[in-house]
Amino acid sequence: MIYNPYSGKQKFVNHLEATVSKFRNSEYDIDLFETKHPGQATEYARQACQENYETLIIVGGDGTFNECVNGLMDFEKRPVIGYIPAGTCCDIGMTLGLTKNVDKAIKNILTNESVKMDVVKSNDRYFCYVSGNGAFIDISYVTDSKLKKKIGYFAYLIKGLEELFTIPKMKIHVSHDNGTVKGRFSLILVINSKRVAGVNMIYKPSLDDGLVDVVMYRSLYPLNGLLYLISFLLPFWSTPIVTRFKTSQLKVVTTTKSRWNIDGESGGYGNQNISVCPHAIEIIVPPKIKQKYFRNQDVS
Repeated sequence: MIYNPYSGKQKFVNHLEATVSKFRNSEYDIDLFETKHPGQATEYARQACQENYETLIIVGGDGTFNECVNGLMDFEKRPVIGYIPAGTCCDIGMTLGLTKNVDKAIKNILTNESVKMDVVKSNDRYFCYVSGNGAFIDISYVTDSKLKKKIGYFAYLIKGLEELFTIPKMKIHVSHDNGTVKGRFSLILVINSKRVAGVNMIYKPSLDDGLVDVVMYRSLYPLNGLLYLISFLLPFWSTPIVTRFKTSQLKVVTTTKSRWNIDGESGGYGNQNISVCPHAIEIIVPPKIKQKYFRNQDVS
């Protein structure tokens, strides 16, 4: 078990002893690894592969989950993932039908089956649910951690209001499976999920089809805010000003100096070469989520 005691409101440590007891009572031989600095979850995940662990239980937010997956992707044989969401937003956990209720998350791991899930590679790094650039994209990692601990998701909303008047205008050229898109945009999102930043962004996602959903918002000052709102309310809406498409790979060429956000963490600058890694990880999910978002599993 890799757990981040600083995720979200930092309450998981109160459940740690009971959590370990439940797994041991279910005949799990469990070892604990606490993260104390950025990148350490990646190191521990690599260790899990090197030492042939059968199951990796991740406890933390989207960033902790991302770090672990980046460690796993260095190896051909990877342990099955069980996830206990403990972050502020937990978009991955919410998409996978997992709540922050620790007991329910444990029950999911102990009783349900795993599915094979796509992972996406962007340059030399992997992400599980989103990579993006543009408006509000840095909120998850520039919002004060103490404020997130106190008021949770509302801390992101406050930071979003602060950035409402600094929306960028980015020159972008995208090449994908079925053509190209170019122009000036305020936001680009590459999504392998239903939710991003707590908002339902994709109407009917598939997390195992070898494709990602791409959503691009053209710059429409001063109506950008209205454009985002309409798009959030209508996650299937595609127009010349809000472009949506699916692809297995894309190349993003841009002049923007804005930093990319990868699964809620800072992800570098500049051009991106993005490709889907089909069925790259195996993760335990509730049956209804398997039926809903994982419709391309191997028959075996």
